[in-house]
Amino acid sequence: MAGFLEVIAVKISIIVPAFNEEKLIERSLRSIRSAATAFFQTGWEHEVIVCDNNSSDRTREIARTEGARVVFEPVNQISRARNAGAAAADGDWLVFIDADSSPSTQLFAEMAAQIQSGRCVGGGATVELDQPAGWAILPICAWNCLSRWQRWMAGSFIFCEGRAFRELGGFSP
Repeated sequence: MAGFLEVIAVKISIIVPAFNEEKLIERSLRSIRSAATAFFQTGWEHEVIVCDNNSSDRTREIARTEGARVVFEPVNQISRARNAGAAAADGDWLVFIDADSSPSTQLFAEMAAQIQSGRCVGGGATVELDQPAGWAILPICAWNCLSRWQRWMAGSFIFCEGRAFRELGGFSP
């Protein structure tokens, strides 16, 4: 019908690799849950998958309590944890967020807009620290400028189309 926007059903899989993150994962998962409200405005679904990367603390229990689905990767390596989380995901788009990150609703809304544009297969965000130490300000600024110029993505927030991720074989182990 002319004049009506077509709503395309999309599912976002948010993957959180985690190794001994019991001190930070609760805050991160609550931040992710809050930020994911941006998807309700688009009519999209989402899931949160935590990949326990052989933790010896309470990471997996806390993640389950916070409503995440937990998968396990015994070899302690970030790319293997991200790949194990992606293997368990069934989303059209994959979002990889570090267990010590706190994404905002605005970040998720901007990501959704990029996805809806149809002009990207993936993307990321620059780095911002909650309370940066004085010595960290210059290196973070330099990293953000360099990453924009070179089109590099910080590992703390990466999103990509699930089909493309799978066709490429995921992260290099």
